[in-house]
Amino acid sequence: MPPRTRARTYDPAKTRTAVIAQLRLVRKAAGELDETGLDAPTRLGGWTVRELVAHLAMAVTSVVRLLERPAPPAREVTVAGWAAALAAHAGPIAEETRALAAGEELGELLERAEARFAETASLAPGDRLLATRVGAMRLEDYLVTRCVELVVHADDLTAATGVPVRHDRQALATAVRVLADALAAKAPGGSVELRIPPFAVVQCVEGPRHTRGTPPNVVETDPLTWIRLATGRLTWADALDSGPLTASGDRADLSAHLPVLG
Repeated sequence: MPPRTRARTYDPAKTRTAVIAQLRLVRKAAGELDETGLDAPTRLGGWTVRELVAHLAMAVTSVVRLLERPAPPAREVTVAGWAAALAAHAGPIAEETRALAAGEELGELLERAEARFAETASLAPGDRLLATRVGAMRLEDYLVTRCVELVVHADDLTAATGVPVRHDRQALATAVRVLADALAAKAPGGSVELRIPPFAVVQCVEGPRHTRGTPPNVVETDPLTWIRLATGRLTWADALDSGPLTASGDRADLSAHLPVLG
């Protein structure tokens, strides 16, 4: 797989399908939890499992809510821009999440989220603009961010409960690529090659650009390890110590550029 040289594109129909598929996997895992499991803590700054599941429903129903509002006049934010801006909105997101979790039955909430998304999102064109909290985005781009939310938090759900939440392949691939491209945007350059087989290869970090043969600076890891690194769930040092991350070359330490998503 060659390094990315152009902006990555995503098929809106495949992304919609991936969102639904990943949400169903979350619903299945959440349906196996009792009240004790739902009240358990997570690694997300004081959120309970109940609040985490509510947030996943909110991430999907936000598409419907934004489609019900007037379209903004011009695009302001790309997928990479969303990744860079999200952390600044953590406070309001947490408040909305807690309010939703306190007032809704989770099974019904997830079922309704899937039904409303499936009915509404399929009718709107991919270039429809949405007034998201980080700025005006195309629907096709916002759908991509929903895959990131669902995949990242499905992993959080697994960590909190011990109930394995499977990842839809398309949703996982999308999340990996978004976060790899976010790193390339945050640390532009061509001196380091980041490989996340089988989904992504990007070049990043300022310095001499490699063009032929084996790159002098290579970082390689698996998809879930990359997602945890890119979102701050796992430190660079711990990933190196535990084995799923390899880094070779004088410039291959990416810790200064992580996480890329808050």
